[in-house]
Amino acid sequence: MTTTTALEEELRRLAGSVLDPELPVLTLEDLGVLRAVHVRGEGAVDVELTPTYTGCPAVEAMTTDIERVLHEHGVREVSVRTVLSPAWSTDDISDEGRRKLREFGIAPPRGGREPGPVAVGLGPTRTLSGTADQDAREPVCCPHCGSSDTELLSRFSSTACKALRRCLSCREPFDHFKEL
Repeated sequence: MTTTTALEEELRRLAGSVLDPELPVLTLEDLGVLRAVHVRGEGAVDVELTPTYTGCPAVEAMTTDIERVLHEHGVREVSVRTVLSPAWSTDDISDEGRRKLREFGIAPPRGGREPGPVAVGLGPTRTLSGTADQDAREPVCCPHCGSSDTELLSRFSSTACKALRRCLSCREPFDHFKEL
């Protein structure tokens, strides 16, 4: 087992403070995509980053922003490596990140899931309180008024990570960060 040095912890804090380019209300630490920072030698650092999904278009912007922040803090050589295992999951989003999403008007992903494949089922798009959702998790609540009476409008929204929903109480549309 390797131990993390104080310098690595500080550099991780700096890299983790980078904002997600698609959800600028979240830092990479909030999102849970920053896996590790290792000092490789004098002025050289390796950063491990796990995308939210393979082929995520934001990885290039994340990499550039991490490099910029670490260069600004005196690191001469920064190498950002994409790590696909273990795969990122919405369970990796911090409680603080979930709070920020909600305040920004995006319903955060619902609670934890069982490990393994995610079942996909076709069925009703409504998640009225007191009725069973297809996957038996809690309903998707409106981030504007808190109602659990919501419906799915589109499985995809502004990014592949989000679905578009509408609240049937306040009638406002909102994004829902999908569970992965």
